[in-house]
Amino acid sequence: MKSTQYSDKVLDHFKNPRNVGEIEEADGIGQVGNPVCGDLMWIYIKVGKNDEGVEIIEDIRFKTFGCGSAVSTSSMITEMAKGMTLDEAYKISRQDVADELNGLPPIKMHCSNLAADALQAAIDNYRLGTNPEIEIVTSCQLGVRVILGVEKFFGKGVYDAVPADLEELREKRVIIIDSGDESLELALELTKYTGRVIVVTAAKSIPGNVELRKKLKHSEVKIVHESDLIEIKGELDEVEKVVIHDNDEDENYELFVDVVIILDYRG
Repeated sequence: MKSTQYSDKVLDHFKNPRNVGEIEEADGIGQVGNPVCGDLMWIYIKVGKNDEGVEIIEDIRFKTFGCGSAVSTSSMITEMAKGMTLDEAYKISRQDVADELNGLPPIKMHCSNLAADALQAAIDNYRLGTNPEIEIVTSCQLGVRVILGVEKFFGKGVYDAVPADLEELREKRVIIIDSGDESLELALELTKYTGRVIVVTAAKSIPGNVELRKKLKHSEVKIVHESDLIEIKGELDEVEKVVIHDNDEDENYELFVDVVIILDYRG
């Protein structure tokens, strides 16, 4: 799929969105905002019980301000979740939503496909009384960013895909650039092989969907917030360190590393 090509199903849900609106006295509300892309979503749920006495999503509505993908994913997830048990609905992932829409343009996958996060936030709000408002920032603009040294060290410590054999990274110092849920899941998986995993993210708080944020909070992954990778350095064809720009302090600093992972990098 080309970066700007939408499936017929995406266009249908954009032109004819289902379940638009609010639920008065909703049992759960989830609000997700992505300041990088400007998308903002609200999911409202009404909880009932099925014949077995299990809690289900009896009704669900949404409001979304954003691009076509944001509207389409919000509409689709309401169709998917209605009638599901809370446990079933909570497991709906961003990829599940994209698959139901017959795919999303790659550039929209992480920026605009936030509906699953909003639904999880609504369920958490109902079950746990948590704050319904969450902010999610991923490196949506990774495709237009230039990182010095990437090409020089491709295959020599820099990866643009999940390494085939994670065992090769055992006890290595690994930096992963936040480019969406897949990169965060990889960071968690790598903690089985090394205790030195760092995620660099533009987000002010822990990035990712609701479930990933919970796992990251209790993991050994170190998260460097409000930062960008700007350069990779080394000698003898081996990565030795990286230069990180702290967006909050507007200053650069270096970290010693062995491996840099930038999934789907497009310089």
